Amino acid sequence: MVIADSGVRRSLAKTEYNQRRADCEKAMELLRIYLPDIQSLRDVSLTQFEEFANTFPEVIRKRARHVIEEIDRVQKASVCLMREDAQGFGQLMVEGHQSLRDLYQVSIPELDALVEIAIEIEGCFGSRLTGAGFGGCTVSLVKKGLADNFTKVLKEKYLIQTGKQADAYICQPSRSVFVEKISVC
Repeated sequence: MVIADSGVRRSLAKTEYNQRRADCEKAMELLRIYLPDIQSLRDVSLTQFEEFANTFPEVIRKRARHVIEEIDRVQKASVCLMREDAQGFGQLMVEGHQSLRDLYQVSIPELDALVEIAIEIEGCFGSRLTGAGFGGCTVSLVKKGLADNFTKVLKEKYLIQTGKQADAYICQPSRSVFVEKISVC
């Protein structure tokens, strides 16, 4: 795993993060009209959401779709980990970033640049923003033997594309046979 810091600091109090939460709460309120027993968006299947989504205001629909689809992606990612499927896991990371960018709208150009650059570098399985967005970092899944080169290229291309300096940290998740298997992929 390579964590790349965009160099853009965020202050959640100064962003629309609280509005995203409010949008999701509104989605819950609307969904409870049709599904009174749900406690959170986690309780709503994608099929159920699709049945009622067209009755929501567009922004509320986007926010709820992101959350519900992200929960589905996490479940699929869990299967990928059990199957030692780095390609599948990486693809889900990219899909998650696209959803954070397009539906939840918490990405910024610098985070998008880091992800776009990362997925073009040899050995990268996938990349996405991490945390609440509006600045901060990305996380990329990279073949172990290529992490040093990945980091070097990522930093160089990010500087050229944005004019900003990125920091990058190679990390080894603990307790994971999956990560060890990536090194031989």
